[in-house]
Amino acid sequence: MELKHIVIAVDSFKGSISSMEAGKTAADACRKLLPAARIDVFPLADGGEGTVDALTEGLHGRIVPATVTGPLQKPVKSRYGLLPDSHTAVIEMADAAGLTMVPPSQRNPLNTTTYGLGELILQAIADGGRDFIIGIGGSATNDCGLGMLTALGWRFRKTDGSPAGICGRDLADVAVIDGSGADPRLKSCRFRIACDVTNPLCGPEGCSAVFGPQKGATPEIVAAMDQSIRRFAELAETAQKKHGIKRPGAGAAGGLGFAFHTFLDGELVPGSQLCLEAIGVRDALKDADLLITGEGRMDRQTAMGKGPSGIATLAHQLSPGIRTVAVCGCALPDAEAVNEHGIDAYFPILHLPMRVEEAMEEKTARQNLHQTVTQLIRLLRE
Repeated sequence: MELKHIVIAVDSFKGSISSMEAGKTAADACRKLLPAARIDVFPLADGGEGTVDALTEGLHGRIVPATVTGPLQKPVKSRYGLLPDSHTAVIEMADAAGLTMVPPSQRNPLNTTTYGLGELILQAIADGGRDFIIGIGGSATNDCGLGMLTALGWRFRKTDGSPAGICGRDLADVAVIDGSGADPRLKSCRFRIACDVTNPLCGPEGCSAVFGPQKGATPEIVAAMDQSIRRFAELAETAQKKHGIKRPGAGAAGGLGFAFHTFLDGELVPGSQLCLEAIGVRDALKDADLLITGEGRMDRQTAMGKGPSGIATLAHQLSPGIRTVAVCGCALPDAEAVNEHGIDAYFPILHLPMRVEEAMEEKTARQNLHQTVTQLIRLLRE
C-alpha cells in the first residue's frame, strides 16, 4: 500500500516509556523508510493514569507542582497539567486523593476526603485554567465530593448550624447545603470528566456497594454509607435543582460523578472519547493511510473503550480505507477481541526471551519498539 500519511498515537507503556516517547520512537522508524511521508504524532490516553503526562507533553503544556490536602487530611505533593493556549487544565484526581496514597492498613472510606482535589482546581483556576479535563479513576474516597465542594466554597452545615466535616463519615451530618460562598470563578469554568463507569450513585450497583470494599469498607460501612450518601444526594438535588442520583456514572469515584454533574454542571464523558477530543486528531485521520497505535499490555479490556481501540474505531469511521495496527509490550490470549473493535492487527514488540524488568527498561523498550515498527513499515509499504 502507498503510505503518504501516517498518524501515530500510542498510549504509554506504563513504567517504561511515555505516550509521546513511544510515538516519537515509532515516527523515527517510519521516517527512515519513508522520508517523504507526512507523519503526525499525537499523545494518547484514556482518562486514567498517565493522562496528565500524555496530554500536557503532547499538547505543549507544562506540569505545575502543588501541595494539597491528601485523602487522610495530611499534606501531599500533587500536580496538574496546564495548556496555556487553550486555558485548559488537566487533572488526575488520584494525584490528590488516590487509593495508593493510603496504606492498606488505613483504608476506610469513612475517613478519606476529596478536599485536595478542590484545592487543585482552585490553583489551576488561579493559573488561568477554565476548561478542565479531569480523570477520576483510582480514588480512595467515598465522600460524594463533600471535601472537594467544601474547598470550592460550598458550606455544609449540621442541624445545629455548625460546619460539617469533609470526610465520608461526615455526609451523615449534613442537614443544610449553602452554595452562596462558592468561588464565583467556577461559573466561567467548563468541567469534562473522564468517566468509564456507568454505576448510579446508590443501591446495589452504587458507589458504596461496588467500589467501597476495595477502599476498605466492611459490609456494615457499605450499608451505612449508601444510606448517608442517598440522604445527602437528595438534599443536593433540592438545593441545586438538578437530578443526578440515577444518572449513569454518578457513582464514579465514590460519588464524584454525582458531585461534578449536580454542583458544577460537569459533563461525564468516556475517557478515551474525551482524550481524543482534546488531542484534536480527527482532521489528521481523515486523509491518513495508516494509524499506528498501541499500549503496554493488550488484552480484552483494550477493546472496551480504551485509547487504542477508541482511536482505531474513530479512524475507520473517518477514513474507511485506512489500515490500523497496534504495537504492545505484551498481548494476552484474549487480546484478539481488539480485532472486532477497530484494530486490524497487533504486534508485541519483544523479540527474544527476557525478564520483565529488562523488557521495561526505557532503552530496551525503545529499541524493541523501533525494530517492530520498522518491520511493519517494510511489510506495508509498496
